Amino acid sequence: MELYLTYILRLVVASVCGVIIGFERTNRAKEAGLRTHCIVACASCLMMLVSIYGFMNIPNITNRDPARIAAQIVSGIGFLGAGMVFVKHQMISGLTTAAGIWATAGIGMAIGCGMYVVGVSGTLLILLAQTILHFRGRFTAKPKSKIMTVKNIENADIIKEKFAENKITVYDTNIVKKNGMFTYVFYIEIPCDLNEEEFLRGIPYDCALKSEL
Repeated sequence: MELYLTYILRLVVASVCGVIIGFERTNRAKEAGLRTHCIVACASCLMMLVSIYGFMNIPNITNRDPARIAAQIVSGIGFLGAGMVFVKHQMISGLTTAAGIWATAGIGMAIGCGMYVVGVSGTLLILLAQTILHFRGRFTAKPKSKIMTVKNIENADIIKEKFAENKITVYDTNIVKKNGMFTYVFYIEIPCDLNEEEFLRGIPYDCALKSEL
């Protein structure tokens, strides 16, 4: 009974670590949140327990390989992570979430092996990476992906000039014509230090700017 309590403790610790990482992802409105990370960590821990201890009571087995299932976890979790990566309008999103799921599986494996300190330390390091490194400074800042909608355009040259003046990159454009007027939807990347309100005020059309999902 004491041995089984140890196994359960490992499952609980792994699940808690997964929830901690998933909580940060949920706060950033990511698809993979609390439940996904909790399940990945718990399942990885469970598979490690089965791999290490699941075949100990079977007689006439002398060539057990506990690393075999562990290797399958590392490669198998990649399919789940790949499902979180999207490419839309030449922009990539979901890489951090996919990497977090992969790392969460590693944490579950570590705790499944009884390496509590390593698993908890990995959880804290990943949490720090996803929070502290998210705040970009002067040298780590990168352009922000945005969707800009401009209604009732008579001449798009003004918009293009504004893009060039503010060093805005256009990745894709959709155009809709209605009642002889055009509505443009631009998929763009804007510099991190651009004042969005001031930029929109400089455009003589009905326009709006929102984040790329």
